[in-house]
Amino acid sequence: MLILIYAIIGIITGILTGITGSSGVVIVVPALSFLGHTFQQAVGTSLLVDVITTVSVTYAYFRKKNVKIYLGLSLGAGAVLGAQIGSLIALSLPEVPLEIAFAIFTLLMAVRAFRSGKGNKPISDKSEDTQRSRIWYLVAGVLSIFVGIVTGTMGASGGIMFIAVMMYLFRGMEVKKMVGTATLAMFLSAGSGASAYVISGTVDIEAAFIIGIVGLISGYVFGRKANELKPRTIYLFLGSVFVLVAFSEFFRALY
Repeated sequence: MLILIYAIIGIITGILTGITGSSGVVIVVPALSFLGHTFQQAVGTSLLVDVITTVSVTYAYFRKKNVKIYLGLSLGAGAVLGAQIGSLIALSLPEVPLEIAFAIFTLLMAVRAFRSGKGNKPISDKSEDTQRSRIWYLVAGVLSIFVGIVTGTMGASGGIMFIAVMMYLFRGMEVKKMVGTATLAMFLSAGSGASAYVISGTVDIEAAFIIGIVGLISGYVFGRKANELKPRTIYLFLGSVFVLVAFSEFFRALY
């Protein structure tokens, strides 16, 4: 019965990651916590699930040329550094104000995602400007340090935050490229975080591999489907996930 539950969690995780590039933390952490895992175990297991699932999702987007490799590497590198900083200051920062602030920010991003899905013609994609791309990629990498800090202190959804960074810096970028690039960045940042949890022994390896393998398969299937969807549909999914993450953070902060 437990294996079946893990498989269902994996399917949902794959769908979310494949279509919106969001981290498995959105579904895995609440689900495992409900099943009796400690918060640390749930977060550690979720990170390992992200590492497994993002492999196939990134590949699905890469096949359609919807992954900006250098931008993804820049975002991922910054988040890896930020995660290490976050792990050092996690005990000294008050979590509740940060969680509420992050929830409000995520709701604002949900509004932006829903508005972007109305079909208005986007402005020029700054990431395609070869003369300025290095500067913008550097800025993205710096901002992703803060993404790593937030994910390291609160266990927030890194994938969603990578997309938020790209939505502001590269406003003309196609949403499919944002999702594909975010999954590459998430693979790097999740790998860094997961390794620390594995070393400390706070990962349910069985749960991680069952959820991860199922998510690997469903993520690839839905990642391919997402590459065929209209941008408006993806923005709708993305905005819905932003809302889900926001309310999840509000709940954690209050309870």
